[in-house]
Amino acid sequence: MTRRLFTSVPVWSIAVPVLACIMLAAIWGLAPGWFLSAIAGSTLIASVLVAVHHAEVIAHRLGEPFGTLVLALAVTVIEVSLIVSMMRAGGEGSSALARDTVYATVMIVCNGVIGLCLLMGSIRHRTIGFRVEGTTPALAVLATLTTLTLVLPTYTSSTAGPTFSAPQLVFAGVVSFVLWGVFVFVQTVRHRDYFLPANGHSEDAHAAPPSGATALISLVLLLVSLVAVVGLAKVLAPSIEAAVVGAGMPHAVVGIAIALMVLLPETMSAVRAARSDRMQTSFNLALGSALATIGLTIPAVAATSILLGLPLDLGLPPKEVALLALTLLLTSTTLSGGRATILQGAVHLVVFAVFVFLAMVP
Repeated sequence: MTRRLFTSVPVWSIAVPVLACIMLAAIWGLAPGWFLSAIAGSTLIASVLVAVHHAEVIAHRLGEPFGTLVLALAVTVIEVSLIVSMMRAGGEGSSALARDTVYATVMIVCNGVIGLCLLMGSIRHRTIGFRVEGTTPALAVLATLTTLTLVLPTYTSSTAGPTFSAPQLVFAGVVSFVLWGVFVFVQTVRHRDYFLPANGHSEDAHAAPPSGATALISLVLLLVSLVAVVGLAKVLAPSIEAAVVGAGMPHAVVGIAIALMVLLPETMSAVRAARSDRMQTSFNLALGSALATIGLTIPAVAATSILLGLPLDLGLPPKEVALLALTLLLTSTTLSGGRATILQGAVHLVVFAVFVFLAMVP
């Protein structure tokens, strides 16, 4: 029975976390050169992919919408680990890293992920449907959190620059966490049916859920993977920033790189769901990830900033505020109808292309 249990878990999903921990132990406390950094970076990416794989196994066991919540939490833990590690490493641009990463996550999710899901789903199924009662509340929370944490700091007068004072930072962190918690309660308890697939088919209908023992093994391996990710991120933080500076790109690209890396596996899951005509699952993944990013990242970086005395810039420049406003307006228009076509997907992807281009060529 034990042998059958472990054969149900892919060998690579066990081997990667173990090798990542060995790699972390080997380079801890060192300043790795480009060769070791490349190997450690590859191991870090592999660990991210494996962590999300195990989160998906647990998600499949729990079912919708709990599954997408587990996946969003795993991705957010990885993202917070990368941000805090690079903040503590210091260097030019570290004070705005959290802002750039959260902003990049919102833009990637609302334009890139949602646009790609709409495009792939509508190509295969022409017109796709989803639950308005599940998408619009999520977007309302997202718009509130982004305005509170990314726009208001530019206009407050207690401190100079795009920053919050310590009391304002505490308040923003608490409100962000509370509002995210209320959304999770509504999604998983009070109005869970709002977030189930509109066509009545859940992801669990496509494959038998894993056993409880298999899910438990995945939980242990998920924790090991996250430990490896946190440690490798801390070791590689200076190298990542140096690579961006050496390429002559703005520091905002560091935040985009972090967001793209941690969102890639989740994007793949969302696209698979869209191609299977499960757009509500796609939106649960996408919007849930964006909400968790703000609801958990902002309190984490706020606490880090206050406890360690690190500078923290949160307010966005005017150009980014304009793109954020356009994104929220476009997303609200798309998600308020309950049905979408290839046109909405194309528009979202164009805005995503504008975001990436202007980040590299400001």
